[in-house]
Amino acid sequence: MNQLTAIQLVAIWVLPILFAITLHEAAHGFVAYQCGDDTAYRLGRVSANPIRHIDLIGTIVVPVILLLTTSFVFGWAKPVPVDALKLKHPRRDFVWVALAGPVSNFLMAVIWALLLKMGILMTKGQVAGGIALKLMGQAGITINLLLMVLNLIPIPPLDGSRVLAFLLPAPWDVRFNQAAPLGLMLVMILAVTDILGQFILPPLEMLQRFLLTLFNIHI
Repeated sequence: MNQLTAIQLVAIWVLPILFAITLHEAAHGFVAYQCGDDTAYRLGRVSANPIRHIDLIGTIVVPVILLLTTSFVFGWAKPVPVDALKLKHPRRDFVWVALAGPVSNFLMAVIWALLLKMGILMTKGQVAGGIALKLMGQAGITINLLLMVLNLIPIPPLDGSRVLAFLLPAPWDVRFNQAAPLGLMLVMILAVTDILGQFILPPLEMLQRFLLTLFNIHI
């Protein structure tokens, strides 16, 4: 993708990034609703419509700037509100709600892998749009697996921190989650210094190889 112009690069990545970030949040709301909390549902956040989840800075500005200036792309949508008191089993269900985001990203990566396979076949058959679909499929796999791995890191407010909090004794889990502002600052510093990228690159590449092998894709 290095030969693409800035406009072409943004055009290829815009849909994968948009859906990866926003459907991640919708998945949180969906599982919360299944576990008894209808807060997100009543606010219209259990929806596949990206517009309901877009955060101007996190969903558009930050990903575009990172896409054009670095090799590491991530972003965020408006957080889905979850009322733990409405969950049937608050501590346990919060874990399922948290894991719903990364799981949704993995499922989307699978879908993009299928679209990549289709794009490759279309390109070989010289069908119009094949190259665009192929590049978009590659982007979709990358951004979704990246968000999956990133969010499983147990640093508040990332989803993995909810799992770690569940494993901590009750008094400590509250204090741990209260560290979210500091955790977000830490994640940003690690991302800017490229330490975060080096940390998540090995599992990211492993998962990419797994999907390409699973669908017999050769790029």
